[in-house]
Amino acid sequence: MNNPKRFAVGLIQMSCSPNTDENINRAISRIDEAASAGANVVCLPELFRSEYFCQSEESSFFNLAESVPGPTTKALAKVAKKSKVVIIAPVFERRAPGIYHNSAVVLDSDGEIVGLYRKMHIPDDPSYYEKFYFTPGDIGFQAFDTRVGKIGALICWDQWYPEAARVVSLKGAHMLFYPTAIGWHPDEKKEFGDAQLDAWRTVQRGHAIANGVYVAAVNRIGYEVQAEHSPGIEFWGSSFICDPQGVMIAEASVDREEIIVGEVDMDRIEDVRRSWPFLRDRRIDAYRGINRRYLGNDKPWGKKK
Repeated sequence: MNNPKRFAVGLIQMSCSPNTDENINRAISRIDEAASAGANVVCLPELFRSEYFCQSEESSFFNLAESVPGPTTKALAKVAKKSKVVIIAPVFERRAPGIYHNSAVVLDSDGEIVGLYRKMHIPDDPSYYEKFYFTPGDIGFQAFDTRVGKIGALICWDQWYPEAARVVSLKGAHMLFYPTAIGWHPDEKKEFGDAQLDAWRTVQRGHAIANGVYVAAVNRIGYEVQAEHSPGIEFWGSSFICDPQGVMIAEASVDREEIIVGEVDMDRIEDVRRSWPFLRDRRIDAYRGINRRYLGNDKPWGKKK
């Protein structure tokens, strides 16, 4: 397969309703729009098929899960083949009875499934009770071969971990996609909101710079209240695409449904890595301990005789 030197990326920033059929139909319509705008690969937000149900611990929400392949991948495979686009499709995956994953399926431009990623880092914070629903991924960090070359799919909380971005980049991915559902707790927004959003942008731009890759993060928008006594979450949108130096190519608003499109230039990766050869200068002989939980107080106890 001859991969293109240049291709366009489309991100679908959307609100999500309680109606799963409505969400999938709107997603399909927007993928068609992105393809018409020139996108060759399109990414949807995390768990786009429903509202963000992890604001509470409710066993009935397991009924939203589906198999892979399943209804969502089958519907999106048709639009991928019709519009000749690669699609990153987040799915609430039912792997087996009692085993569920927060996953992303990579569909190539012929509609075939070429990859599956299961979210590795699972949060458990107020209104983000994901450990109740999701089993941590067990197939590792991967780079998937597609019509546009090797790409990586990571999911939301993964975006805070440099190790995840590094491994996927070392496996040859030239672009990292982060489908996301993140926002403000309303009672924290005034005091902490600006810093939280800036940190979210900054850490992902840092992954692009440190690894010499493009990064695309796509978030939902809207205010969702899932639990009766929950303050809800105001999802902050702000989907973006940045280049290997962290330069913003395209960026969405905090509160509107939008399709943003940006170009990836493979020669740009080559140029940046020649000037900033971070991968060349890695001291792979000196990183022993990186796979330990903590090293600061790791020492032998008691006196040696």
